[in-house]
Amino acid sequence: MLTLRQSPFDLFEKDLFKQLEQQLHTAERVPPAEVLETEAGYAISLELPGVSRESIDVKATDRSLVITAERSAPAEGSPAPMLSEFRYGTWSRSFRFPSGIDRDGLEAHYRDGLLTVVAPKAQTTTTVSVKVEG
Repeated sequence: MLTLRQSPFDLFEKDLFKQLEQQLHTAERVPPAEVLETEAGYAISLELPGVSRESIDVKATDRSLVITAERSAPAEGSPAPMLSEFRYGTWSRSFRFPSGIDRDGLEAHYRDGLLTVVAPKAQTTTTVSVKVEG
């Protein structure tokens, strides 16, 4: 006898589908980013709606930039939402550049949920030699 299925999800066992759904809800999401390169440096923009300025941390090394932020959950005692697709918690993104950046010249601006970091290119690069001891 031929059985017609109502939905493609009927192919999954219910437990498997439930596991996939839980993984989707707990998956780490990172904000969308845009990186622009000019002769003078790099401009990195990230969408951070609902993130407070105080929770954003920008750190740089010679060739990379690490941005960390936290979106806080509503205070306890607030009414529970009937449906929520918001993601709360801490996340981090890192960017590595083909040439060195001037860490002292970094600028970061946050307005209307958009973080923009300007990283000038380093004018000089340094090489360090290390003596190998036996």
